[in-house]
Amino acid sequence: MKQATGISIARAIVFVLALGIGGSAAAQAGSYPARPMKIIVPYPPGGQGDTLGRIVGKKMSEMLGQQVLVENHPGAGGTLGVDLAAKAPADGYTLGLGDSGTLGVAPSLYAKLPYDPLRDLSPVSSVAMITAALAVNPNVPANTVRELIELARAKKGSLTYGAGYGSMSNLAMELLKSMAGVSITHISYKGFAPQLVAVLSGEISMTIGDYSAMAPHVKAGKLRVLAVTSNRRSPAAPQYPTLAEAGIEGYAADFWFGLLVPKATPADVVSKLNSTVVGALKAPDVSQIFDNRGYIATGGTPEEFTATIRAEINKYARVVKEANIKLQ
Repeated sequence: MKQATGISIARAIVFVLALGIGGSAAAQAGSYPARPMKIIVPYPPGGQGDTLGRIVGKKMSEMLGQQVLVENHPGAGGTLGVDLAAKAPADGYTLGLGDSGTLGVAPSLYAKLPYDPLRDLSPVSSVAMITAALAVNPNVPANTVRELIELARAKKGSLTYGAGYGSMSNLAMELLKSMAGVSITHISYKGFAPQLVAVLSGEISMTIGDYSAMAPHVKAGKLRVLAVTSNRRSPAAPQYPTLAEAGIEGYAADFWFGLLVPKATPADVVSKLNSTVVGALKAPDVSQIFDNRGYIATGGTPEEFTATIRAEINKYARVVKEANIKLQ
C-alpha cells in the first residue's frame, strides 16, 4: 500500500513538472521575441545583399518591437556566413540571409560544403530578386539575343564573357551557352565591378549581372542590354525581354535572396518570422525603397521557398557538371 502511494506521489510530481516545463516553453514561444535578434549577412557591407538585409531587418524591428541587428560575415563566396547561421542556436534569434549562389549553386560547386541548405536550415521566406541582365559592349555587332547567338556560332570561341569563377554570373552564362548551343570563352574576374569595367572597355564582349549597376552606362550609350535573365520581365526594366522571350526557350536564371534559420527552430517561431517578413515586404515604405533600388519583392511560405531551393539545386547541378566548374 505504501509502495503504491509512493508510486502515485512520484507520478504526480512528474506530471506537475511536465506541466511546468510545458507551460514555460509555451510562455517563451508566446512572448517571442523577448530580446534583440540578428541577421547574418554573408556579404561585405554596401553590396546588394547587405542593403537588402538592412532594409528588411529595420522593418522587422519595427514590427516585432525588438532590434534586429545585421552582422556581416563575408568569405568563401558567402558560404562562411550561411554556415554560421546554420550552426547558430535554433531559438529564432539568429537568421541567415542566403541567395541563389549560396543555397542553389554551392551544393554542386563545393567539394566540401560545410552545410546542406535543406538538411541544416529551415527556410523562412524568400525576400527579393534583383534584376540581372545580359549586356554587351556596343562594338559587338548584335542588337538582339538571336543576333548574338548567330554571331557566337559564326565566331566559335572568339566572343568572351566576364564573371567570377563559380559566381551566379558564371552559372547564368554557362546555362545560356548550354541552352543556346554556343561557345563563348569565360574570362574570370574577382567580382562584378571589375567585370563591368572590362565589358565597358571592350576587354570582354559581354557579361551578365546587376542591371542597376549597368543602367547609368546603358543611358550613356556605353553598354547595350539585350535581355534580362529572370523568367518574367522586370518592373525595374520592363523594356527588355526575358532571355526566354528573346530566343532561348525555357531559360531562367533568377538572382534571388531569402531568409533562413537553423533546422531545429520551433515551427511556431518559423511561422511568426514568416508572417513578419511577408508583412515587411508589403509595407509601403519598403515597397518604395525596393522600387527605387530595382528590387523585386517575392515573399511566400516556407514551403514555397523550400521548393525553390530544391529546384535550383537540381538545375545548377546539371550546369556545374556540364561546365566542369568545381571549387574546393
